[in-house]
Amino acid sequence: MKRYASGLVVGKFAPLHSGHEALINAALEQCETVFVISYSVPEIRGYEPEKRLHWLKMRFPQCRHLVLSPQVMASYDIAPPPPNDADADLHRHYVATLCEDILHCQPRAVFTAEDYGDGFAAVLSQRFRQPVTHIRLQRPQGPEAPSGTRIRSDVHRYRQMMSPEVYRSFVFRICLLGGESTGKSTLSQALSQTLNVPYVAEFGREHWEAKNGILEKDDLLHIAREQVRREELACTAPYLVCDTSPLTTLFYTLDRFGSAPQELMALAERDYALVVLCGDEFPFVQDGTRQGEAFRRRQQVWYEAELTQRKIPFLRVRGSLSERIDQICQHIPWSG
Repeated sequence: MKRYASGLVVGKFAPLHSGHEALINAALEQCETVFVISYSVPEIRGYEPEKRLHWLKMRFPQCRHLVLSPQVMASYDIAPPPPNDADADLHRHYVATLCEDILHCQPRAVFTAEDYGDGFAAVLSQRFRQPVTHIRLQRPQGPEAPSGTRIRSDVHRYRQMMSPEVYRSFVFRICLLGGESTGKSTLSQALSQTLNVPYVAEFGREHWEAKNGILEKDDLLHIAREQVRREELACTAPYLVCDTSPLTTLFYTLDRFGSAPQELMALAERDYALVVLCGDEFPFVQDGTRQGEAFRRRQQVWYEAELTQRKIPFLRVRGSLSERIDQICQHIPWSG
C-alpha cells in the first residue's frame, strides 16, 4: 500500500520537462492513483492541448489526465478556466471543481515545487472536507534548472531539459517522396549535408537486399515500423531529412497484394512538417532493382493523388540537385 490513495499534479506543461516529470514520478511513488490536470489561458502557440495530452499519455500512461481544450470543455459543459494571471484562489477553486465534477475524485495529496502549494492544499481541504497534504519538491536552481520559459526561448538549445520523446515534437521533419529514379535518395543525402542534420535512409532497400529481393506482406509492415523507429531515434537536431515514409510502403503493399493491414494504414498517416515530391523529369536509370519507367510514372501519379486526397500539402521540386535544394530551403523556417 502506498501512502496516499490519490494524488494531484497541476501545470501548463508547456512543454512537459524534466522538472514536471520529477513531480509526477514523486506522486506515482506515493499515490495509488495520480490525477494530472493541465490548462492555459491564453494557450501558448506550439504547445496546444492536444500536444500536451500526447506528451502526458506517452510519458505517464498510468496516470489519469485531464487537459482542457475547447472540445473537452464543450463535451463536459464546463466553464473555461481563469486566465493564467488571475487570482490564485480562483485557480484553486476551479481545479477543485474539475476534480469533483469531471474526474470524480478528491485527491488526498497535491504535489508542487512551489510555496503556493500550501494555500492550494488548504483550499482543496476546505472543498473536499478532508485533509489534503501538500508535498513540496525542492525546485532545482541555476541556469541548468528546467524551466518552461527558458525552453520556450530556444527549444533546441535546451532540449536536454526534456525527454527525447517530448523533444521529437519540435523536430522539423522533411519527408522526400518520389518514384523510382527521381533522385530522391541522392537529394536526401545532399540536403542532409547542406543543413548539417541527420537523415534517415530508406530501410526498404536495405531489407529488400537482405531478403534477396523476395518480400512478403509481413516484410512490408516490418519495413514501415522500422522506418518510423529509425526516424524517432534520429530526432536529435532541429531538422531531420527522411528518405521516404510509410506512405511509400503502403503503395508497394497495395500494388503487390491489393490490400494492406490496418497498422500499416495507420503508419501511413504519419505527419511531417514538409513533404517534398521529387519530379520525374530525369531520364529513367535502371540499376538492376527498379521495375521500369511505366511503373515510375504510375507511382508518381499515385503519390500526387494520395497526397491530394489526404489533404497533405506538398512541395514539388524539379531541376538540378542544387536547384531542388534551394527550392526546399525556401520552405524551411530557419531556427536560431
